[in-house]
Amino acid sequence: MNESNILRRRFLAHVGQTSPSPMMIPVERAEGSFFYTPEGKAYYDLVAGVSVSNVGHANPKVVEAVKRQAERYMHIMVYGEMIERPQVEYAAEITALMPEPLESVYFVNSGAEAVEGALKLAKRYTGRAEMISMRRAYHGSTHGAMSMMGEPEGEEWKNAFRPLLPACRAIDFNNFDDLQQITEATACVLCEPVQGEAGVRPPAEGYLQALRGRCTEVGALLIFDEIQTGMGRTGAMFAMTKYGVTPDIVCLAKAFGGGMPLGAFISSHEIMATLQHHPTLGHITTFGGHPVCCAAGLAALRYLLEGDIVADVERKGALYEALLADHPQVCEVRRSGLLAAVELGDSAKLFRMMEMFAREGILSDWFLFCDTAFRISPPLTISDDEIRDSTRIIRACLDRL
Repeated sequence: MNESNILRRRFLAHVGQTSPSPMMIPVERAEGSFFYTPEGKAYYDLVAGVSVSNVGHANPKVVEAVKRQAERYMHIMVYGEMIERPQVEYAAEITALMPEPLESVYFVNSGAEAVEGALKLAKRYTGRAEMISMRRAYHGSTHGAMSMMGEPEGEEWKNAFRPLLPACRAIDFNNFDDLQQITEATACVLCEPVQGEAGVRPPAEGYLQALRGRCTEVGALLIFDEIQTGMGRTGAMFAMTKYGVTPDIVCLAKAFGGGMPLGAFISSHEIMATLQHHPTLGHITTFGGHPVCCAAGLAALRYLLEGDIVADVERKGALYEALLADHPQVCEVRRSGLLAAVELGDSAKLFRMMEMFAREGILSDWFLFCDTAFRISPPLTISDDEIRDSTRIIRACLDRL
């Protein structure tokens, strides 16, 4: 029995499963835009850990930062009690890139935790209970984040875990009329600037501005979930700056940790300060802002900025679109930067593509609320030659549909 088969057997025997049909591809190492099996088979990674590995796998700058910080110290004390240089430097450098008044960072471990903290903060600051999200939105699988999963598509995931948080409602993304459902009873509206798991749905012209205006009008906080869209993915460091709208709270994770588990919710000092009293320790985490994770995230941020990588994201995304949009099996390509959904219009075709991809050395997947399109969200460092070569493989698979 070869090494991969041994790993597969142990995986099924000892690692908790969330799907009856996991991909089952063993990973030996990863570098740049690729990962490799123990037998040496290369796969183009067009998922990047769902927009996590923006600076490429095994990025030398990130690896060195992890090693250096691990040698100095790792966990010391629960979050917020000690002054740890990686946290301080990362908070200062990330907020310097954000519009005012987003100046105070609360580090957590993941995107779902960032959403949980943001929801608590909004309820605490406004004194209101109602929370509104967008249909076909995914924000995490913890109880609070799941409560904000967009209905009705999210019911399949939510029903087995009820009761969830009360006073949660959903409206349609890009529906201007629905904005009137945001009222003076609303604590917050949670929204992705570009919907991800709905199959990459960019905002309609003026929609985010109208959403911002309505929240301001009724005193509700606007929360942007930039967990998937942040850190350069859409062709700007943050999608909110690309579309010119500033929320009251922004949630980051995924690429924010440079490949390590790290998240954050970021707001103004005025809003964030409400977690300090009535009660004290209004939000707390043991490992949030782990120094090694912050060192990795900071190294990744600096790499993005020093290499001017983000400025080239839109062009690379447009290259993928140009190379795929004319194929007769492709209905459309929906895209913002290097976050793209290639629409096939048929779930049976989509799943046949997944099978062919696995054989031909392409890692992609579909979207939770759109099983007719496959994802293209590679490392932002992917080269033009790699884009053309991976597209060659994709088109060959499309030819066999």
